[in-house]
Amino acid sequence: MDLLHSNGVLIIQHLQRDYRAYQDFLNFMSHVGDPRNIFSIYFPLWFQLNQVVGTKMIWVAVIGDWFNLIFKWILFGHRPYWWVQETMIYPNQSSPCLEQFPITCETGPGSPSGHAMGSSCVWYVMVTAALSYTVRWKDKSAVTLHRLTWSFLWSIFWIIQISVCISRVFIATHFPHQVILGVFAGILVAEAFEHTPAIQTASLRMYIKTNLFLFIFALGFYLVLKLLDIDLLWSVPKAKKWCANPDWINIDTTPFAGLVRNLGALFGLGFGINSEMFVTSCKGKNSCKISFRILCIAASLATLQLYNFVKIPTHTEYLFYILSFCKSAAMPLTVVALVPYCVHSLMRSTEKKLN
Repeated sequence: MDLLHSNGVLIIQHLQRDYRAYQDFLNFMSHVGDPRNIFSIYFPLWFQLNQVVGTKMIWVAVIGDWFNLIFKWILFGHRPYWWVQETMIYPNQSSPCLEQFPITCETGPGSPSGHAMGSSCVWYVMVTAALSYTVRWKDKSAVTLHRLTWSFLWSIFWIIQISVCISRVFIATHFPHQVILGVFAGILVAEAFEHTPAIQTASLRMYIKTNLFLFIFALGFYLVLKLLDIDLLWSVPKAKKWCANPDWINIDTTPFAGLVRNLGALFGLGFGINSEMFVTSCKGKNSCKISFRILCIAASLATLQLYNFVKIPTHTEYLFYILSFCKSAAMPLTVVALVPYCVHSLMRSTEKKLN
């Protein structure tokens, strides 16, 4: 692994030295790959356009991130910004100098990359969903158009994934092999859900059972290894020790923070889809109207941006996890039930006035 890591450091140094002019773009692409964008941007758009795709997106994101957590606990992957400080392979204390950025100091293990895995699995869902509309075209010109669309969308997919991967390597938060592993793991998870139609008809009880299974398995795995004197939070002290700026350390990047955030999102989706508000609004006559969908998309995106202003206190870890779960559950619930119900009620009252 030392050879793999040392070659990865050379690549990071090359990127930081020769591609400095692209720093703003690479930082932006790192934000594009942030798994939290799935819940605040991609999901609100797709759920109102196609509820099947939107539902699948949340399941893929949550299960993918859960597997990412388990893989990280198993693989014990180092991050470049602390590995160069602790490795003994460089003679005479001549460890390479890697520049750090405000988004460098993530506290969890590094392999596989969560950003690369989350980005690839969600974009895979979006591309395959878009292509499913063109598969139905039968005439020759439509077949040609489908092939062009196929080439264009998959080209966009790989451009985005490569850009996200390079950005994560550039900021020294991942080694190259970690982002490559993340991309292909994300694709495998997304492809698995292409053959799991049962999620579309899952009851609230099934959502709760899934949440409990994911939480109990992860917590049990953590506790069993802790009894064996294996600390799965070994990476947190390293991040705090070697991060260039203590203010860049964020509790939101710890392993359990991501787990709680994803479980909250899955519960919020299940609660929303099985609510009366969802049945009344999204299954009613207004749901087929373009105006209804556009209003829901605009209102959902605007409302979810307001959630960014809600700052969760971090001084008490358990309180942070509880509030993070509630905030994460509120986001899909807002998109699935609250906003559509409000828009439906508004449109119905407007129609009554006109009549």
